[in-house]
Amino acid sequence: MFRELLTLDEAKKTIQQHFSPKLPEFEQVPLLEAWNRVLAENVVAELDIPPFSRSTVDGYTVRAEDTHGAEENKPIKLKVCGVINAGEMPKVIVKKGLTAEIVTGAPLPKGADAVVMVEDTEQRDDELLVYGSVVKDENVMKAGSDIRKGETVLKAGQRLGSREIGVLAAVGLAKTRVYASPRVAVLSTGAEVVEPGAKLLSAKIFDINAHSLSAAVLECGGKPICLGVFPDNMEEIQKALKKALGLTDLVVTSGGVSVGPKDFMPRALDLLGKPGVIVCGIAIKPGKPVSVASVGGKLVFSLPGHPASALLVFHLLVRPLITALAGGKADEDNVVRALAGMRMFPAKGRRTFVMVRLRRESAGRLVADPVESGASGAITTLSKADGFVEIGENQQFVDAGEEVMVRLFKKNVS
Repeated sequence: MFRELLTLDEAKKTIQQHFSPKLPEFEQVPLLEAWNRVLAENVVAELDIPPFSRSTVDGYTVRAEDTHGAEENKPIKLKVCGVINAGEMPKVIVKKGLTAEIVTGAPLPKGADAVVMVEDTEQRDDELLVYGSVVKDENVMKAGSDIRKGETVLKAGQRLGSREIGVLAAVGLAKTRVYASPRVAVLSTGAEVVEPGAKLLSAKIFDINAHSLSAAVLECGGKPICLGVFPDNMEEIQKALKKALGLTDLVVTSGGVSVGPKDFMPRALDLLGKPGVIVCGIAIKPGKPVSVASVGGKLVFSLPGHPASALLVFHLLVRPLITALAGGKADEDNVVRALAGMRMFPAKGRRTFVMVRLRRESAGRLVADPVESGASGAITTLSKADGFVEIGENQQFVDAGEEVMVRLFKKNVS
C-alpha cells in the first residue's frame, strides 16, 4: 500500500475521470428550509416593494409646499384632519392647509408628499404648529423604491443565506425552487471508536469524525446520512458500504486506510465492484493514507482516522464534489491573503498543508499563525484553525512575513 503515491493534482484528475456530477433535480421548499440551498431559478418580483409610499418616521403627513417658510420662531399653522396607522389604508385626503398624524410604516394619504417629524411640531387640539419646513418626499419611502415590479431580485445559482431569504420573503414567496441536496453517507470505523454520550471505557475514544464530517457536508450543501461506527471487520465493513451506496449519492468513511493489519477499507472497496480503488495514497501532509473508490458510478472517499487529516482531505477532495452536486459553484471568496506569522516548512517530497489561525495586527494586516498540534490527530487543531496554507512539494519553506493564500474552512473570518 502507498508505494506509488499520486500527487494531489494526479488524484484530482483521476477522480474527475471516474465521476462527472450530474445536475441535481429541483424541489420546492418552504423559506425556513431554504437556508444554504442553491436557487434553481431566477426570482422576478411580481409587485413593487414597498407596494405603497410610506412614512419612515412618526410625525405628520403634509403637502411640502404648505411648510415652506416654517421656522423655530415663525411656525406654520395647519389643521389636523385625522390619524393614519400602520396596516390601514388612509381614509383622509390631505388638501391645502391640512395635515394628518402618521406613524412609521403607515401609507401616505392622497394629497400628501412629505412627512414632518413629530419633534418639529406641536399639536394644540386640531391645530398643528410646524417649526421646520420639509421638501417633497422627505421622510417618505416611495412605492417601488426598494424593488420594482418585474425586477430580477435573485438569480439561479445563488446560495441562499439570511439576506437572500429576506428578499424572497419581501416579494411574498412562501416557498422557493432550489436544487435538491445530495445525500452523503458518513460512517466511521475502528474498534476503539464509540459514539459521544456512551460510557468511555479504557482504550476507547469518542467518534469525532462522523460529527465533524457530517457538519462539513451540511456546510457545502449536502444532506449527511450518519450510519454510525463499524468494527474493523471485513464482512461488517462491506455490508455497511453496500448499504451506504444504496442509500446515498456519495460515501465518506474515516479510519482503516493505513497499512496496519486492521486497515481493511481499500480491500473491502475493491471487492464491491469495478473499477474499485482508483486512488490509494496521496503525496500530501497531513492526509497521505487516503483511498478513493468508484463503485457503480458512485464515489467512496475513505479518509484518515485522524480528525484534522480527515477534515483537511474532505475540504481538498470531497467538498468541491458535494458543492457541484448541490448545484453550487466553487467558493471563490473562500480564500484570503495574509502574511505568514512565522516560517513554515513542508514535508520533503509532499505537498504540505499548514493549519493556521488568522489575526489582525494593529496596522490592520491579516496574519496567519500556524496552529501547533504536534500531530495530525490533535483534536484542538480543528477548533483553533481558521483555514490552511498550501506549500508546494518543491518549495523549501514559507518565510515569516511572506504573503500567503489562506483557504478558509468557513467564510467571513474577520
